[in-house]
Amino acid sequence: MPYIDGMVAAVPTANKDAYVAHAKATAAIFKEHGAIGCTDAWGDDVPDGKVTDFRKAVQATADETIAFAWITWPDKAARDAGWEKVMQDSRMHELQMPFDGKRMIHGGFAPLD
Repeated sequence: MPYIDGMVAAVPTANKDAYVAHAKATAAIFKEHGAIGCTDAWGDDVPDGKVTDFRKAVQATADETIAFAWITWPDKAARDAGWEKVMQDSRMHELQMPFDGKRMIHGGFAPLD
Protein backbone atom coordinates (compact mmCIF):
# COMPACT_ATOMS: atom_id res chain seq x y z
CA MET A 1 0.00 0.00 0.00
CA PRO A 2 1.39 3.48 -0.83
CA TYR A 3 2.72 5.71 1.91
CA ILE A 4 2.55 9.52 1.95
CA ASP A 5 4.79 12.14 3.53
CA GLY A 6 3.03 15.49 3.87
CA MET A 7 4.38 18.99 4.54
CA VAL A 8 3.01 22.46 5.16
CA ALA A 9 5.28 25.53 5.22
CA ALA A 10 5.02 29.31 5.29
CA VAL A 11 7.06 30.62 2.36
CA PRO A 12 7.86 34.30 1.87
CA THR A 13 5.71 35.19 -1.13
CA ALA A 14 8.71 36.91 -2.71
CA ASN A 15 10.53 33.53 -2.63
CA LYS A 16 8.03 31.69 -4.85
CA ASP A 17 10.51 31.16 -7.70
CA ALA A 18 13.16 29.94 -5.25
CA TYR A 19 10.59 27.58 -3.70
CA VAL A 20 9.71 26.14 -7.13
CA ALA A 21 13.40 25.58 -7.90
CA HIS A 22 13.94 23.97 -4.49
CA ALA A 23 10.90 21.72 -4.97
CA LYS A 24 12.14 20.54 -8.37
CA ALA A 25 15.62 19.82 -7.02
CA THR A 26 14.39 17.90 -3.99
CA ALA A 27 11.81 15.97 -6.05
CA ALA A 28 14.57 14.66 -8.29
CA ILE A 29 16.54 13.50 -5.24
CA PHE A 30 13.52 11.86 -3.59
CA LYS A 31 12.65 10.05 -6.82
CA GLU A 32 16.23 8.78 -7.16
CA HIS A 33 15.83 7.27 -3.71
CA GLY A 34 12.51 5.52 -4.28
CA ALA A 35 9.67 8.05 -4.23
CA ILE A 36 7.10 7.47 -6.95
CA GLY A 37 5.79 11.02 -6.96
CA CYS A 38 6.32 14.49 -5.50
CA THR A 39 3.65 17.18 -5.59
CA ASP A 40 4.03 20.79 -4.46
CA ALA A 41 1.18 23.28 -4.31
CA TRP A 42 1.12 27.06 -3.72
CA GLY A 43 -1.64 28.41 -1.47
CA ASP A 44 -4.42 29.97 -3.50
CA ASP A 45 -7.50 29.74 -1.26
CA VAL A 46 -6.34 29.17 2.33
CA PRO A 47 -8.98 30.65 4.64
CA ASP A 48 -8.45 31.80 8.20
CA GLY A 49 -10.09 29.47 10.72
CA LYS A 50 -11.88 30.32 13.93
CA VAL A 51 -9.72 28.10 16.15
CA THR A 52 -6.81 27.02 13.93
CA ASP A 53 -5.84 26.83 10.28
CA PHE A 54 -2.87 26.26 8.00
CA ARG A 55 -1.53 29.79 8.56
CA LYS A 56 -1.68 29.54 12.34
CA ALA A 57 -0.16 26.04 12.28
CA VAL A 58 3.06 27.39 10.72
CA GLN A 59 2.88 30.90 12.19
CA ALA A 60 2.63 32.48 8.73
CA THR A 61 2.99 36.23 8.48
CA ALA A 62 1.13 38.53 6.11
CA ASP A 63 3.97 38.40 3.56
CA GLU A 64 4.05 34.59 3.43
CA THR A 65 2.10 32.06 1.37
CA ILE A 66 1.24 28.54 2.46
CA ALA A 67 2.95 25.75 0.52
CA PHE A 68 1.49 22.27 0.75
CA ALA A 69 3.43 19.28 -0.53
CA TRP A 70 3.42 15.52 -0.45
CA ILE A 71 5.69 12.68 -1.48
CA THR A 72 4.25 9.33 -2.51
CA TRP A 73 6.23 6.17 -1.79
CA PRO A 74 5.44 2.58 -2.81
CA ASP A 75 5.10 1.62 0.88
CA LYS A 76 6.36 2.58 4.33
CA ALA A 77 9.46 0.37 4.09
CA ALA A 78 10.48 2.15 0.86
CA ARG A 79 9.82 5.49 2.56
CA ASP A 80 11.95 4.65 5.57
CA ALA A 81 14.82 3.41 3.38
CA GLY A 82 14.41 6.34 0.98
CA TRP A 83 14.51 8.97 3.71
CA GLU A 84 17.69 7.47 5.12
CA LYS A 85 19.32 7.74 1.68
CA VAL A 86 17.94 11.25 1.13
CA MET A 87 19.38 12.45 4.43
CA GLN A 88 22.79 11.03 3.47
CA ASP A 89 22.69 12.61 -0.01
CA SER A 90 25.13 15.53 -0.06
CA ARG A 91 22.95 17.41 -2.56
CA MET A 92 20.25 17.82 0.08
CA HIS A 93 22.73 19.48 2.42
CA GLU A 94 23.82 21.92 -0.29
CA LEU A 95 20.29 23.22 -0.89
CA GLN A 96 19.10 26.39 0.84
CA MET A 97 15.48 26.21 2.00
CA PRO A 98 13.61 29.31 0.80
CA PHE A 99 11.51 29.30 3.99
CA ASP A 100 11.92 28.85 7.74
CA GLY A 101 12.16 25.08 8.19
CA LYS A 102 11.60 25.41 11.95
CA ARG A 103 7.99 26.40 11.27
CA MET A 104 7.34 23.62 8.74
CA ILE A 105 5.04 20.81 9.84
CA HIS A 106 5.35 17.36 8.34
CA GLY A 107 4.46 13.75 8.92
CA GLY A 108 3.98 10.33 7.41
CA PHE A 109 0.54 9.00 6.55
CA ALA A 110 -0.89 5.58 5.70
CA PRO A 111 -3.80 5.86 3.24
CA LEU A 112 -7.10 4.50 4.49
CA ASP A 113 -7.97 2.70 1.25
